[in-house]
Amino acid sequence: MNLDSKSVENAEFMINEIKERLRIVNAGAIKVSHFDEEMYEELRDLHTMVMKRETFSPSEMQAIAEELSNLRKV
Repeated sequence: MNLDSKSVENAEFMINEIKERLRIVNAGAIKVSHFDEEMYEELRDLHTMVMKRETFSPSEMQAIAEELSNLRKV
């Protein structure tokens, strides 16, 4: 999948992969509709970082969740 092009499908794919990798309990609370297209590059950067790692400390998981929250539409 080419994540360089901005699309709802690509954003949804990245969000789903992030949720799976982090094993987010309340995954339903994070939806692609919550994210603005203007934040696509930041989401892609976060996705790249998350996918490079196999494990995360609790503080890293919290920081990633906070970053996802910061990328949400206001």
